[in-house]
Amino acid sequence: MAQRKPPYWASVAAQANEARMRTGPGKQFPTSWIFQRPRLPLRVIGVYREWRKVEDPGKTQGWILSRLLSPQRTGLIINGIAAMHASPDANAKIVFRAAPGVVGKLSECARGWCLFDVNGQMGYVETSSIWGVDVEETRR
Repeated sequence: MAQRKPPYWASVAAQANEARMRTGPGKQFPTSWIFQRPRLPLRVIGVYREWRKVEDPGKTQGWILSRLLSPQRTGLIINGIAAMHASPDANAKIVFRAAPGVVGKLSECARGWCLFDVNGQMGYVETSSIWGVDVEETRR
């Protein structure tokens, strides 16, 4: 993953069967968490060589090797079942609903909405229903 200035969003790489979060930036540091969920969104909050300090949806922080991360933007449904709309409008037709914990690819984030793709099933979701996007970045 190319080095970017934190904070920014990333996700657990799709090919990573296990991504170890460590207490410090090196393999000599103990593992504090093992992510076994590819595409889970993570917020990168620090950089040290090939290590990235990340924060997960539960606000746990630790260090992960950059090769275990992907630049693919994903979101995690939070705060209950979320309606996915045909367009970025609360009055638009609901095309499907997603349960808390569902992960999908994010794109077209603007004005408090993001296009959410779960294995090819797509709809617009309000950013208040997902973890993986900053409210400020969608106000454009």
